Amino acid sequence: MADLPRINDYPVGEHFEVFVLIKNAELKTDRNGNNYLAFTFQDKSGSINGMHWNVTDRDIEQFKPGAIVRLKGYRELYNGNPQARIQDMRLKRPDEAKEIADFLEDAPEPKDEMMVEFKKYLQAITNDKIQAIVRDLLNQNAQAFFDYPAAKTIHHAYPGGLAFHTLSILHLCEAVVNQYEGINQSLLYGGAILHDMAKVIEFSDPLTAEYTFQGKLIGHISLIAEKVSLTAEKLGYDQDDEAVVLLKHMVLAHHGKHEYGSPVLPQLMEAEILHHIDDLDADMNQLLKAKSQTEPGEFSQRLFAMGNRAFYRPSNEFNQR
Repeated sequence: MADLPRINDYPVGEHFEVFVLIKNAELKTDRNGNNYLAFTFQDKSGSINGMHWNVTDRDIEQFKPGAIVRLKGYRELYNGNPQARIQDMRLKRPDEAKEIADFLEDAPEPKDEMMVEFKKYLQAITNDKIQAIVRDLLNQNAQAFFDYPAAKTIHHAYPGGLAFHTLSILHLCEAVVNQYEGINQSLLYGGAILHDMAKVIEFSDPLTAEYTFQGKLIGHISLIAEKVSLTAEKLGYDQDDEAVVLLKHMVLAHHGKHEYGSPVLPQLMEAEILHHIDDLDADMNQLLKAKSQTEPGEFSQRLFAMGNRAFYRPSNEFNQR
């Protein structure tokens, strides 16, 4: 059977028939008390949401995260964002040779190449205590760190996205270190490597990225700060040691504001830098993806995490001038 087009290859209003992976399926109830399933469908072109109304008990049982389905419907806009209007869906048959890996977005850089780059940045951390803590935590989480996404939906939401996002931040950190005087490279690189590492605890698995019990009640920021304390203790460092305290501040402050989840605001130059670089990389990942799904001379879908703004993609004629 010839491969069918991908879900995001279809323009708004056009009917589709595609194989997709159910990434998330959340059972909800409408205002009339009827059950429905809110889906996130996934293939290598990205993801799209869709609602399956008036579901049966059998639908709830079979259409779970990780299931591969043949989906029929059409692409529409809801509040300015693409959505799949579901007309029919069924589980794939055994003779339809589709595997989960066929639907997952690939990290832009292979895992082995990213590992080599991480070693370079780890060696550039010249503070012995910071390097020892970061190296130990990397070793503790080596497999998961290169397999997990950086977020559930917003940015780098694919297996390997956590490592790629972190590596992108390190590239930006290196440029900033070369641009401005007086930056503590060890502290900035160490904080960058650790800032999202506890996503491997916050999320249940690399595919669905559902929140774990600890993820819901504690969150990745506090979790990694705790891991820094435990690792420092294991290595024989005092909790009041300046290197330990400053490294914990880097991860605790990296969201920049209390309302964004940071227990403390940045009070180090390096923490302020990390906060802005983290935001920049997340925003650019969203914008590049939106641009790839937008025709020249048109506006993108609205990006909820960026103030619900739509972004214009300049026409080909403008780019050629």
